[in-house]
Amino acid sequence: MNRIGLPALAVFLAAADDTGEQVKAATLLVVLFAGIIVTVRAQGGNPTPRTILQQSDTSVPGHQVIAATAEFAPAAVLGWHTHPGEMVAFVVAGSVRVEQKGTATVTVAAGNTFIIPAGVPHNETNDGGTVARMLVTYVVEKGKPLNSPAVAP
Repeated sequence: MNRIGLPALAVFLAAADDTGEQVKAATLLVVLFAGIIVTVRAQGGNPTPRTILQQSDTSVPGHQVIAATAEFAPAAVLGWHTHPGEMVAFVVAGSVRVEQKGTATVTVAAGNTFIIPAGVPHNETNDGGTVARMLVTYVVEKGKPLNSPAVAP
């Protein structure tokens, strides 16, 4: 259970007057969290935590630059998607298998970079046994979603 779930469970249990109410409160909380998890996964929840470090307008009208980090757990598959602009990635740790429409699949190891052109469907996978980390810079159209789902070619 996450850091928010444990304190919430403690509050529910403390507020309950007897064991029966405590069991009902705990059951309700577990069902609630399970429902949230299933909903996020069904909506295509991102298996790769991304942290935006900085975001700013560029000298190109209607565009912005975003600097971010991304982490891929072992066996994580991001899924086919596109970006509304270029993506430049530097693999800091581990390795990432990159599939990109129109090019051969490559595995990019720590210390190397790859570039994804605007609108090109691609997928990243961590085939390694350790967490893969990337520093990513996006130069994208302002106001558009950073990722849009795409069909595998």
